[in-house]
Amino acid sequence: QVQLVESGGGLVQAGDSLRLSCAASGRTFSNYVMGWFRQAPGKEREFVAAVSRTGTITVYADSVKGRFTVSRDNDKNTMYLQMNSLKFEDTAVYYCAGASSSTSTMRGGVVDYWGQGTQVTVSS
Repeated sequence: QVQLVESGGGLVQAGDSLRLSCAASGRTFSNYVMGWFRQAPGKEREFVAAVSRTGTITVYADSVKGRFTVSRDNDKNTMYLQMNSLKFEDTAVYYCAGASSSTSTMRGGVVDYWGQGTQVTVSS
């Protein structure tokens, strides 16, 4: 079992930056592909970004490409999401996710573990 705890959410203005963190505990962090999903009110949960076990491969949703950067520190058992140039439409609950598969399959929604979520609100 892997426990995932997100932090760093909050209320910001459009154009601002925010960094989310996901702290993992339980099984070996480096064994898992890690990623971020988000869910806006009234919408389905959607993929945001994923990072491979070693951090060398990253994938992004088209809507955040060029603005968001996902990374991980395996020594600290922590994953990050740096969000720049935030837009109103980025407002959502952001979920940390872990998977034993690949970044590609995570992009398709295959996830083994979920965090509880952290709220990001961007005011226009």
